Amino acid sequence: MFDAIQGLPLFIAAGLLLNLTPGPDMLFIVGQAASNGRRAGVLAALGIGAGCLVHVLLAALGVSALLATSTLAFIVLKWLGAAYLVWVGLSMLRKPVSASPRAVPMAGSVFWQGVLTNVLNPKVALFFLAFLPQFIVPGAPSQVLAFIVLGLLFTFNGTLVCVAIALLAGIVRERFVSNGATRGATWARRATGALFIGLGFKLAFSEPR
Repeated sequence: MFDAIQGLPLFIAAGLLLNLTPGPDMLFIVGQAASNGRRAGVLAALGIGAGCLVHVLLAALGVSALLATSTLAFIVLKWLGAAYLVWVGLSMLRKPVSASPRAVPMAGSVFWQGVLTNVLNPKVALFFLAFLPQFIVPGAPSQVLAFIVLGLLFTFNGTLVCVAIALLAGIVRERFVSNGATRGATWARRATGALFIGLGFKLAFSEPR
């Protein structure tokens, strides 16, 4: 199985850099940590990681390939994802920042919001289809297994990065709140919400490629 994988160090390095690139997932994690504390940020990061696992499984089963070949399937998932991003953004604009670091409203919902933020983004599915095969030896007998292993490795490393960012954002948030500067945290949350709405519109008008 490992004979089917090539360029593993490059894969790990590229994956870590890609996970540091700002996007809906990163913004969701930072927004949750900034408004509800470290625990919410970590839950959001774990939700994003779970969403990536779903994409890995769907790609291994060939379902994600449908998005690459079917314009209708891509458009449907794209509009669902765009609507969800806009809804999350509006939610961030409406809800105030709590001064209590333990006040994480419906912690389970934060996790599942992270899952949906990732799963409903068709660009993630296409990313796995385009990125992972570059590190699989052509013609190898265990390509599907190698794909799954690379997907799990990418998700594991990415989740570690996301958790670290959530903890850092949570620490910054607590500094603001401890100094009574909840207004700054509120504006940070609103800015993140506005960015989410913008990303939703961007996704809605994006092309499959």
